[in-house]
Amino acid sequence: MTESSGGVTATERLLAEFCERSFLKFWSYPNPHKDDGHELCDLLAVFGDTVFIFFDRENELPEIPDKDPKILWDRWKRNVIDRQVRTAHGAERYILSGRPIFLDAKREKPLPVPFDKDKAIIHKIIVAHGAKEACERASPQNVYGSLAITYTETGGGPTHPFHIEIDRHNPVHVLDSHNMPIVLRELDTVSDFSAYLDEKVRAAAAFDCLSYCGEEDLLAHYLVNYDAATKRHVIGPKGKHGSTVNGVMIGEGEWRDFVQTGVYKNTKNEDRISYFWDQLIQRTCQNSLEGTLDGNSNIASGESAIYEMVKEPRFMRRGLSEKMLTTVGRFPNTGSFTRQVTLLPSFEPNVCYVLLQLRVPEELRAAADFREKRQTLLEIACGAAKNKFPNMVKVIGIGIEAPKFSDGTVAEDFILMPCDDWPEERKTYYEELNREWNFFGTPAMRQFKDRVTQFVQPPRSREIAKSVKIGRNDPCPCGSGKKSKKCHGR
Repeated sequence: MTESSGGVTATERLLAEFCERSFLKFWSYPNPHKDDGHELCDLLAVFGDTVFIFFDRENELPEIPDKDPKILWDRWKRNVIDRQVRTAHGAERYILSGRPIFLDAKREKPLPVPFDKDKAIIHKIIVAHGAKEACERASPQNVYGSLAITYTETGGGPTHPFHIEIDRHNPVHVLDSHNMPIVLRELDTVSDFSAYLDEKVRAAAAFDCLSYCGEEDLLAHYLVNYDAATKRHVIGPKGKHGSTVNGVMIGEGEWRDFVQTGVYKNTKNEDRISYFWDQLIQRTCQNSLEGTLDGNSNIASGESAIYEMVKEPRFMRRGLSEKMLTTVGRFPNTGSFTRQVTLLPSFEPNVCYVLLQLRVPEELRAAADFREKRQTLLEIACGAAKNKFPNMVKVIGIGIEAPKFSDGTVAEDFILMPCDDWPEERKTYYEELNREWNFFGTPAMRQFKDRVTQFVQPPRSREIAKSVKIGRNDPCPCGSGKKSKKCHGR
């Protein structure tokens, strides 16, 4: 693994910090370079065949009493927005040309993550700093000082101060000092962030005009506007109603109102446990960077359990973390050698996790081949899961020593078992290996069904709902209209 460089300016470092939390060190690279030695962008993030190109520009919009504010605005917009839009389009063309990308100006360290340029989805993101205070001064009615954006037939021409027009057929995403932290904090997984940008691109192309007073207001509209038919958040009217509408305008203050709701506040509180999943991923990535990771992982290339774990959206990470920690806490005290296996569903269809906890005597733990034996046992458990649930196409194994009885140093094993192709001889192979262990075959095995929703009503709301006897066919509190494990499917 080749490590990326750090950002140059304070705002670039802030952007790099946000992206490392969302995309992780394996897939985000500040200041990559082209083959001519010039910078490609301020930060490049690649996950699968989705490519995020970030440009960060800071230029204070001055207040000069004897200058026409329109002239000052036009000059700021040309330097900070228009120029970066052209640069972003150029970076996209460079990437699609297939020319090499390097992590350093000397062009000695090539980009270590592969992607298919012919299938690549490229999102161009400009973070523009310097207009917030001027925007707030210009209008006391402006809630946050965010830039207003309109996606329309043509973009880049003269506009009123603090309003930007963008070509809806070749869109870029423009964030500013206020809403960049909001967007990257709220959409702090690859799945959530890319789904939002994908929907923006779709909406910009679908409507003659998509206009909003600040990116945070569009985000609020997106989060509360869930289409149960397509199982995804949408911008604009849902379903068939969208075909009769040719423009969408989002009012100012949508975000301010949204974050004051009990549902939002309670969801943020409930989401705290989900960062256990993030910590597990981050720790494993750090072990890989340090060369201490065992198993069959090739994280950077996408052939790994960690890569699959990163795909999980925030609400699913909450459900997985809750179940894992509950399972860890309930590990039985039944002897010096005990094992427990738990199967958990992924947000991805026909994908599951197998959590194997082991408690073994100290003399076995001290054996030189203990880690290898534990990994073999985890592989058997994954094969048994596939045999038990034949519709699975991938099984991700997580093996740990039971934390309840460990000395505080817990080492994890990870296995990715692709199993869409599962011939009879492979099925028989794992059946034979599993005879001694009987994973997923003991009479003590229990199955539970839970519902995980993106938004969680506060306790009092749940009590009120219970008192009025919500029926089986009533919509769930998150607004998706569906009651299931995957309430908010994309």
